[in-house]
Amino acid sequence: MAQMELAGMPRRLFACTPSRLAAFEDCPRRYRMIYLDRPRPPRGPAWAHTSFGVSLHNALRRWWEEPFEQRTPVRAAQLVRLLWVADGFRDGEQSVAWRERAAEMAAGYVTGLDPAAEPRGVERSVAARTEGLAFSGRVDRLDDRNGELVIVDYKTGRRPSTEADARSSPALALYAMAAGRMLRRPCRRVELHHVPSGRVAVAEHTEESITRHVHRAESVAADAVAATEALRSGGDAERAFPPRTSGLCSWCDFRARCPEGQAAAPDRQPWDALGEVDPGSAAGAGASAGDVAASGGREATDV
Repeated sequence: MAQMELAGMPRRLFACTPSRLAAFEDCPRRYRMIYLDRPRPPRGPAWAHTSFGVSLHNALRRWWEEPFEQRTPVRAAQLVRLLWVADGFRDGEQSVAWRERAAEMAAGYVTGLDPAAEPRGVERSVAARTEGLAFSGRVDRLDDRNGELVIVDYKTGRRPSTEADARSSPALALYAMAAGRMLRRPCRRVELHHVPSGRVAVAEHTEESITRHVHRAESVAADAVAATEALRSGGDAERAFPPRTSGLCSWCDFRARCPEGQAAAPDRQPWDALGEVDPGSAAGAGASAGDVAASGGREATDV
């Protein structure tokens, strides 16, 4: 039986994560396959760049869970090896080479951290409601600095992040909004930490800039709801959720079911985004995949 909305009842909020919003913006067809199609279409292969990024994220999370005296660069490298995800690599030799590179990156990154600066949270879940959203997500690290909260997001791609990246990120702005409301503390500063190079890109939000991001997210949500209602009312799935093609189609988990995506971008091997291990520079050896993970990676990058 169709659910009816009675006059005067509040509008149902759109439950979302940053990944869900990004999926619809990037490609409505991909969004439909992830969130609406049942049974869900089978996904493509595991991606080595996703395994690389997940391994580094997991190691950095565990590093902060270690006793203070064990928060050392050596331990960070050990944790990468312990938690390494080998899916998607060409062979064992390539996996080991990237594992050791990731261990070097993690050790170098934590060298610049104060192990005594206990974060307010690591992989901290945050949530908040707006007029149109029931938003939730998971922050890589939530710092408490001089009475204000700071959002820290790890990046493992080849290209270091910029201040423009930090300022324009919808996810970071929504995290800041949610963390500030939940913990009743100011939360304006957001940071992108590029693990391979140790570079930090910073943006300082205002109430106005966060409000703009919230309104943008609510607009995306409204479009997703309208498309979903059209589909459930018997509308054509291809019209309600058209493909949005780009170079990212090479990395889409549902590429095999999308002729338009296949025509838009070439096939890739699961390890192609990594490039080659560069023995001379950690900064140059990161997975270029950080920039393509939204199309073919963990839904989880709620990172």
